[in-house]
Amino acid sequence: MKKTKYLTQAAMIAAIYVVLVELFKPFAYGVMQVRIAEVMTILPYFTPAAVPGLTIGVLISNLIGPYGTLDIIFGTLASFIAAYISYKTPKQILVPLAPVLVNAVIIGSMLYYILLGTPEEMPLFSIMMWVGLGQAIACYGLGYPLMKILERYDEKIFK
Repeated sequence: MKKTKYLTQAAMIAAIYVVLVELFKPFAYGVMQVRIAEVMTILPYFTPAAVPGLTIGVLISNLIGPYGTLDIIFGTLASFIAAYISYKTPKQILVPLAPVLVNAVIIGSMLYYILLGTPEEMPLFSIMMWVGLGQAIACYGLGYPLMKILERYDEKIFK
């Protein structure tokens, strides 16, 4: 029973993540991206099923996204690392910080490499800051308030 619930939660999280990326696709990619689906990065605080759920959701989104193999590999890896750190973070206010920092560094570096030699080329630090800002908007601006709401229903939803 527990295994079924875990798999169901992970699958639902992955599916909702993909749907949110597709619904808000114009904002989900680029140097200044506010991937609305990243609001879900607070879910590892409530359930360990969010770690594979978010990872698989990002993998699927990046399979159909514009950046190809690099994003499939590094975007998925960044999400796994951030979700795992968020899961292990005991202090609620710090849970959204891992996705902000990890994505700023890994996705920022990936975008820097992708944009080299193009008209959109920017300094690495600038790209990292823009990605970090977009993540902060999604994770703290939207995710943290969602976390406070879900906290009231934690026992009914995730346990």
